Amino acid sequence: MLQVSGLKVAYGGIHAVKGISFEVLQGELVSLIGANGAGKTTTLKAITGLQAPADGHIQFMGRSIDGQGPWDLVRQGLVMVPEGRGTFTRMTIRENLLMGAYVRDDNEIESDIEAVFERFPRLKERRDQLAGTMSGGEQQMLAMGRALMARPKVLLLDEPSMGLSPIMVDKIFEVIADVHGRGTTVLLVEQNASRALGLADRGYVMDSGEITMSGPAKTLLDDPRVRAAYLGE
Repeated sequence: MLQVSGLKVAYGGIHAVKGISFEVLQGELVSLIGANGAGKTTTLKAITGLQAPADGHIQFMGRSIDGQGPWDLVRQGLVMVPEGRGTFTRMTIRENLLMGAYVRDDNEIESDIEAVFERFPRLKERRDQLAGTMSGGEQQMLAMGRALMARPKVLLLDEPSMGLSPIMVDKIFEVIADVHGRGTTVLLVEQNASRALGLADRGYVMDSGEITMSGPAKTLLDDPRVRAAYLGE
């Protein structure tokens, strides 16, 4: 579904991503873990057309998407929930969900909104509330619901648990597992290595702009180097 080859991204003279390669197969949940500043968010921005790569190639569903804008990629089914949620704070919950369906012209948008409300009952209760007045956890739910409104073929999640309470983290990971369980391919970028690898099929470890380890998620979770670096053991 997604293949990244030799990706390099630079900000001026700073090389944030240094020629990484990885892939996400259809139906997989793949976790990309690493410390803050490892280059994970920059990688997602390059994949989704928000940051121009310095070198490398990206394929989505077997076709090159090099140079395409994020609006083109959303239409094709490559959808990201950004770090920091990125909700439209002066719009209501319902209006935010409608924005998620902006690229669609079918007659099932209302039923999909109801499906989001079933998954996140708290959003249904506050459907006419401005997004900017909600808690961080509620805005994360909204950001995920908005992404699902685009009917993604591959869903990219950038630090979905950041800054949330333990209870809300449990809810977010429950939803990720449910979305994946219903057939959506997922690339999860997450600092919480234990939770991310516990959910994933495979994982990649990123450090200082490079992928340093990869393999089945359980193997990485049991690796002493991963446990020492990311699980505090």
